[in-house]
Amino acid sequence: MSLNELVLSINQFIWGWPLIIYVVGAAVLVTVSLGFVQIRYFISSWKYVLTPEAGASDGDMTPLQAFGNALSTSVGNGSLAGVATAIHSGGPGAALWVFVYGILGMALRFAEVYLATAYPPKNYKGALVGGPMVYLSKVPFGSILTYIYAFFMLLLGLFSGNAMQANSIRMGVVRILGIDHRLIAVVLFAFIIYVMVGGAKRIVKVSDAIVPVKVGVFFVSAIFVLFYHAGAILPAIKTMFVGAFTPEALVGGAFGYAIQEAIRYGLVRTANASEAGLGTAAVLFGGSGKQDPFKSGVMSMASAFISANLVSFAIALMIIASGVWGSGQTGIDLTSAAYETVFGNLGGWIVTFLSVSFGLGVLVSYAYVCRACWVYLTGGRWMVVFTSLFCLHTLWGALERVDVVWNSIDIVNAGLLITNLFGILYLLPTIKRGVEQYRQASKI
Repeated sequence: MSLNELVLSINQFIWGWPLIIYVVGAAVLVTVSLGFVQIRYFISSWKYVLTPEAGASDGDMTPLQAFGNALSTSVGNGSLAGVATAIHSGGPGAALWVFVYGILGMALRFAEVYLATAYPPKNYKGALVGGPMVYLSKVPFGSILTYIYAFFMLLLGLFSGNAMQANSIRMGVVRILGIDHRLIAVVLFAFIIYVMVGGAKRIVKVSDAIVPVKVGVFFVSAIFVLFYHAGAILPAIKTMFVGAFTPEALVGGAFGYAIQEAIRYGLVRTANASEAGLGTAAVLFGGSGKQDPFKSGVMSMASAFISANLVSFAIALMIIASGVWGSGQTGIDLTSAAYETVFGNLGGWIVTFLSVSFGLGVLVSYAYVCRACWVYLTGGRWMVVFTSLFCLHTLWGALERVDVVWNSIDIVNAGLLITNLFGILYLLPTIKRGVEQYRQASKI
C-alpha cells in the first residue's frame, strides 16, 4: 500500500458516522441553543458588513478586515477543486449537504467568533494571539488543547493554506500560459517574502486588495454560467435531493453506504471550504483587539454563508446543471468543464484566473493565521525561522507534487473540528448568556 492509499484509508476511517454525527450534532445543538441565530440575525449580518461601525482598532486589524481575511481563507482552491471532488466522489447528493452544512456552520462561525472577541487576545512581544488559543484555555484540559489546536492549525496553514495553494497556482498558470514552473515558483517565493517581512499590517493590507477582486470575478462569471443553464437549475436541484436521500442505482447494504459517502464528502469539503467550526475566523477576529462579541459574531456569519452557500454551492450547481458532473473528470478540471460549456476555451482561462486569485488570497491570509499559531507555540520567539519556513513551503508547493498533502488535509481538519467544537460546546452556556443579555439590553 502506497503512502497516498494509506492516507485515504485513514481518512475514510476517521470520517465515518461517529465524527459526522459529532460535527453535525454540535452544529444543530449550537443552532437550537442560540435560537437559530443564523436565521434570526441573517439580515443584521449583512448590515454589519455593508455599514461597519467607524473607529480604529486596537489590534492588528478592524473587524471588517478580519471578516475579509476570514472570507479570503475560506474562498480558495478548496472551493474550486474541493467541491468538484465531493461531487465526483460522493455524487450529486454531496452538493445538498454542502448547502445544509453551510447553513448549520453559520451558527458555529458565530459561536467561535463570539468567544474570540469575548476573551481578550494575549500579547507576545508585540504580536497578538486570540481565538481558540485563548478560549480553549477555559475548558477542561485547556492547557493541552490550546497547544494541540495551535499545532494542527499551523499544519493546516503551512500545507493547505500555503503549499496546496501555491501548487494550484503553478498548475493553472502552466496549463494556460505554458510558463516554466520554476519561474512561477520564484515569483511566488519573492511575493510571499515581500508580504511576510512587512509583518501583520502588510499581510492585512495585501489581503484587502486581493479579496474584492477574486470574489467579484467569481460571482460575475458564475452568474453567466448559471443564467446560460437556467432551464437546468431546477432539475439539477432535484438530482441533488435524489442523490442525497434516494440513490437510485444502489440497493440493500450499499444504500446506507451511498448516503454516508454523500454526507461525508459534502461535509468534509464544506468544512474545508467554509472553515466554519475550524476556528480560522476566530484566530483572525481574535487579532482585531477589543470588540463587541455579539456584533462580531453576527458579522462573521456572512463570511461562512458566502463561502459555503454562495461560492461552494454555486460551483456545485454549475457542475450539475451543465451536465458535466458525470464526465469522469474531477477537481478543478471538472469546474473548468462547467465553465467551458458557456465560455468555450475562455472558460479555462477564467477558472485559471480564479485559481490564481483564490490561491493568492488564501496564501496571504493564512500567513497571519500561521504567524499567530507560531507565536503561541513559541512564545513569540524565532520569528525569522517562521518566516523562512512559511516562504519555503510556498516554494516547495510551487515546485513539487503535493497529492499526499491534499489527502492529508481532511485528517488535520478532523483534529481541528474535534478540538474546537469541544471548546464551543463546553462554553455554549457562556455564549447563550451573553446573547440573551445582549438581546435584553438592545431589545432585539
